Amino acid sequence: MKMFLNCIRRRLQLLGEKLPRYQRNIARYNTSDDSCDKTSLLMQLCADRYYISPEAFHTRTCTYGPLGTELKKNIIEQWTSAVRSRAYVFGITTSVQSRMCEESVRIVNVGDLQEILHQESLSKKEASQKIQTLMKASVSVRTSLLQGALQQYIQALELVNRTLPFGLAETGLCHHSDSQLRHSSGCSFEVTESSLVWFCSPRTSSQWMDYWAHQRLQWWRKFALGPSDFDMCNVVDEELKEGASHGVKVLYKFPWGLETLETLWSLGDTLLLKTHQGTCTKLQCRDGRKSVVPHVISVSANMDRGMLAYLFNSFQLMKKTDNKQKLNQRMVLKLHPTLTPVKVALDMGRGSSSELRQVCEGLFQEFLEAGISTWPGYLDTMSLSLENLHTKYDEMGVLFTVMVSESTLKGGLLLARMCLLGCQICGLLIK
Repeated sequence: MKMFLNCIRRRLQLLGEKLPRYQRNIARYNTSDDSCDKTSLLMQLCADRYYISPEAFHTRTCTYGPLGTELKKNIIEQWTSAVRSRAYVFGITTSVQSRMCEESVRIVNVGDLQEILHQESLSKKEASQKIQTLMKASVSVRTSLLQGALQQYIQALELVNRTLPFGLAETGLCHHSDSQLRHSSGCSFEVTESSLVWFCSPRTSSQWMDYWAHQRLQWWRKFALGPSDFDMCNVVDEELKEGASHGVKVLYKFPWGLETLETLWSLGDTLLLKTHQGTCTKLQCRDGRKSVVPHVISVSANMDRGMLAYLFNSFQLMKKTDNKQKLNQRMVLKLHPTLTPVKVALDMGRGSSSELRQVCEGLFQEFLEAGISTWPGYLDTMSLSLENLHTKYDEMGVLFTVMVSESTLKGGLLLARMCLLGCQICGLLIK
């Protein structure tokens, strides 16, 4: 059994190492299908294969199924690991509720607002007063994670003994307004954002901005099947954030056009001074022999849109001829091995179901103890042909299918198929 687990681990490692070559070769499978049809097919596949909840089609809330939740978690973990790979980057947690400021929105009960508007007996002045009262009683929530990190700056500065550079990283929910979503594919007012706020010397802020912009683009491309669909551009002056001297966007080319996945801002010291008014001396830190107020670089990524980008990037329509020489179209999710939510699907063939299930349950526990995410297909009561089973797991983005059969009971032989490439890779003997 250890040999089998080592084989799976080694295959996962090799897939990650050889992915760039695989990315080049996979282009021959691409089709020129209409982008609208491809979008519809992908959305339906995501609903059928537990990536998104069917209600996501009817609401503005991003609701995920079990596989979508795991995929999003994997993306966030890799993002966090990448930005925290440098020394002096610390994780923080801040409140979703926000002080009323320019970067916050208020959530108002629509029913209460409509009730006021439909009261014909109210004068305009009375209606206005009631609406103002309703607004004051509403909750103010954040639209980004930047403000929370700026508020924790002084405490973090003591932690690093007033030494630059250092960063504060966080992932959390933010609420976007209509104006932020008007030209966006974002499916929700509520989005998951990952943020790094980097504090550095004014002398080196431009170099750090270039460094992080390069690192972020390379990170998005690292896990992509088609890296060229990810690009980067400078923010035009008219779109610069308050206090920003420079901005960079990491973009993805969706079928309907380019969308921003991640934004980097060079903010100088303006927002930091504004957040901590009257405490300039407490903000200062050492830059050689000088005491300076650091410059701020903000990196923020929309993880919901990032997940959507990886789903589109990994979605393939492959043509295959069956035994009757009929051309069929097959949908496959070719997610990066690190990101895919299920590494192994464990199923069983025909035979003594009770004995086969015992073997499957033993294998399932072994996989979980080894940290390999596994789909318990053997628990499914609906019997599928081997071809339909492979189709199902290819659509789920599963890397390996492991079949337990009568051969396993007789001679300890397992059949393992690499779903990513659609081929049988080995028959393995277990003890």
